[in-house]
Formats: sequence, structure tokens, C-alpha cells
Amino acid sequence: MNILFFLTPKRDVVYVYNDDTLRQALEKMEKHRYTTVPVVSRRGKYMGTLTEGDLLWYIKNQLELDLRQAEHISLSEVPKHRYYEPVSANSRMEDLMERALNQNFVPVLDDGRSFIGIVTRKDILKYLKENK
Repeated sequence: MNILFFLTPKRDVVYVYNDDTLRQALEKMEKHRYTTVPVVSRRGKYMGTLTEGDLLWYIKNQLELDLRQAEHISLSEVPKHRYYEPVSANSRMEDLMERALNQNFVPVLDDGRSFIGIVTRKDILKYLKENK
């Protein structure tokens, strides 16, 4: 089966740019109530993932940080503790399933390593339940 069957396209994915500010990321994640989002460059390249924990630990370790200061901190400065391993759009289902075991979503990249969307663990489980 083609993994693109499960793809949530980039236009429907909440993500942040690697040069967004810490404040922009906090506000976007709060608005959508997500705990983890993909990080993408302005050229569309997948840069990793950002979690609430990444932001929390960064804020904790920066003494005297307030929200006004967060407007000047680029996400590229925030250390990431976990990397959500992407798959190619041409990957096998086995590769997708293996990644989904340990990740809430799996980023999907095209042949140029540009981010094109995600496959959620929920969509995979839903498919398996309906087609058992």
C-alpha cells in the first residue's frame, strides 16, 4: 500500500518555521493545543520537531526570561530533545509503521527532502481497525 494514502498534506498541518520566534511557536501551539509540531525551513525543508518540553526547558534555563524577550529568540536557538524521524514519500509501509510505533506522527518528505505533510498514528490505527 502507498503511504501517501495516509498523508495529511502540508497545507493542513500545523507547523512552525525554524526562524519563527519562541513566542510565535508558543502562541501557535497554544492556539491549536498541540504538544509537538514539525519544524520546517522557509524553503520547505524538514528541520525536526518542537515539543512543549523543548520550550519549557529552554524557558526554565533562561533566567529572567519574559514573554517580551521571547519575541527575539529564534526557534533555531532552542535545543530539541527528540527528533521525529521522517520517511520518504516512496517508503514502504513497514518503514512507516516502525516510525509510528514511537512517534505520534511521521513527517513525510519528497525526493528533494522537502516537507510535504505528515501521517498520524491515529490514521494508521483507524485504517487497521476498519480493514481487519
